[in-house]
Amino acid sequence: MPEKSYQDVNAEAITRWIAEGWEWGRPISHEEYARAVEGDWQILLTPTRPVPRAWFPPLAGTRVLGLASGGGQQMPLLTAAGARCTVLDYTPAQLDAERLVAEREGYDIEIVRADMTLGLPFADESFGLVVNPVSFCYVREVEPIWREVARVMEPGAVLLTGLDLGINYIVDDDETSIVRGLPFDPVADPSLVESLESSDAGMQFSHSLEELLGGMLRAGLVIRDLYEDTNGEGRLHELGIPSMIAVRAEKPARG
Repeated sequence: MPEKSYQDVNAEAITRWIAEGWEWGRPISHEEYARAVEGDWQILLTPTRPVPRAWFPPLAGTRVLGLASGGGQQMPLLTAAGARCTVLDYTPAQLDAERLVAEREGYDIEIVRADMTLGLPFADESFGLVVNPVSFCYVREVEPIWREVARVMEPGAVLLTGLDLGINYIVDDDETSIVRGLPFDPVADPSLVESLESSDAGMQFSHSLEELLGGMLRAGLVIRDLYEDTNGEGRLHELGIPSMIAVRAEKPARG
């Protein structure tokens, strides 16, 4: 029997987390959706800081791609704000949450199960906004994904993404001691797999700023703004040490 890909390991892990009440797999309530229809909404790309409303392009009629954005959280709110949404995720349970909210609230959403590491199954220049909550920590290579993101963005389109800075991989579980260096890559260093398995963390990977931001720039995107965020809990959070960033980037308009 062939060995599981790390993508399948992660899909299975995320399915378990959802069954245990994982916060990023809990779909929004009817009340939250109703408030969003009235204009009262905010989304998270990182654990605690909402995305500034000024970061969004006009949403009415805009085609939005929720990249690795299943869970019934961001896409329902943007749909309520007038966007036409497509969600892509690899974990079926995350897509089930999207389907649940759409059926409950009576709206249409394109739901696509695909592995973003294998390319995006969309035509060139398909989307005016791409929304990507923290998820690249579950993939080994980032730059090919940035190239695909840039390809499917319309000229002038906006990318909103949450990125893990890798600090969580250098500390112990109590976040009191530095116990390993970077990069954190369990494919290259199988000795890391045991620690991931012991905490049911799936397969995770650190990425440098050269990969995360440099890769975005090399794909032709222009970074317009960013902000830092913490884990939302634990010692690093209590000390105010950022572990994530959110970035607003654009694909340059023609001319």
